[in-house]
Formats: sequence, C-alpha cells, structure tokens
Amino acid sequence: MARPQVDMEVTKAKLLETCEDMIRERGAVSFTMTDIAQAAGMSQSNAYRFFASKDELAEAMAGRWFEELTVMMEDVVASDLPARDKMYQFFARRLELKHQRLNEDPSLFAAYMELGDEHFEVVRGYIDLADHYMATIIAEAMEEGHFKGLEIDETVSLINTMVQPFCNPTLMMQLHTLANTEKLAMVIDTIFRGLHRDGDTRVFTPELRQVS
Repeated sequence: MARPQVDMEVTKAKLLETCEDMIRERGAVSFTMTDIAQAAGMSQSNAYRFFASKDELAEAMAGRWFEELTVMMEDVVASDLPARDKMYQFFARRLELKHQRLNEDPSLFAAYMELGDEHFEVVRGYIDLADHYMATIIAEAMEEGHFKGLEIDETVSLINTMVQPFCNPTLMMQLHTLANTEKLAMVIDTIFRGLHRDGDTRVFTPELRQVS
C-alpha cells in the first residue's frame, strides 16, 4: 500500500529540517546523505527515496531559502506602483527579510551561504529569475522615461553592480549595519536620476591616467 502523500511531505520536511540543523552545526560541506539519514532516524535507503543525491537535497534547501523571497518579488512586479517605487520595494523587502534571518540565526544564515557557494548552479536559477523580474520593472521604467539610451540587459547589469551590498547575502554579513533600507532608498533614487546615456556619449567619460 502506497504511503499517503501527507506522510511523504512530513518526512520530506523532517529531512530538510534535519539538514538545516546539521549545516548550522557542521557547515554545509561536511555532511553526507548517510549523516542526514542517521540524524533523522531513518535508513540511508529510505532517505534516498526522498532525495536521490546530496545535490537534489541542496536544490530542495535552495527552494526552502528562496520561496518567500520569490513570492516577494512576484508581488512587487504585479503591483500598480510606479517603477521607481517598485524598484525600491523589489530590493527593500528582500533586504529586510534577509536582515531578519541573519539576526535570528547567524550560524544558519552563514551555513546557507556556504551551501549556495558549493551548489552555485542551483542558486544561479534563482538569480536569473530575479534578473528577469528586475528587467520587467526596468521595461516599465523605460516606458515612464527613465534610463534613456540604455538597453534593458545593460541596465540590469549596471543596477546589479550598484545594489550588491543590499542584495548579496555574503556582503550583507560584512556590511550588516551599513546596508539598510534608508541608504538603499538613496541609491535607488540616484539610479533613477542619473542612470542614462545621452546619444553616443556618456555623461562622464574619464581616462585612466597616472596621478602624482
């Protein structure tokens, strides 16, 4: 007789929670599926019924980390806010959630960053999704007259460079007290005021030179 779906989901959630406990204590690199199974009180073969490999488990852990962040992005993109406000909310809401997670459990936060570094190909998909949503906001901003002379992909790249302290979790651990929503608001306002290209020339076109 097949195990009820609800039991499967409960067991799966238990494995993910066990994995969280383990990476918090040991770090993300050192655990194995055997370790997870033993800590969860089940056989290794049973654990593999839910996750066929450590990579698959890491993918599920990434989904656990990004689920609420993804919902936040989707809500902002679907809102009726002006593009500048959308861009601020797009970063500020996630910044606040990451700050909350960092404050509540610094060890787990750091362990998730280590897990992300080890399985960056999984994280890459969520980064690409965030870029897609940001491109949607940028397209709306361009319709409102912002970012003149720039292409959408170019604007995504430039903005990503400027907001790294407010969205990169590893940097946030180092700049926790500096990367706040007030400074983010100033950065977003500066981006909307100054990020553009006039014709074929940039507003500021410096040359690298020797300074004595």
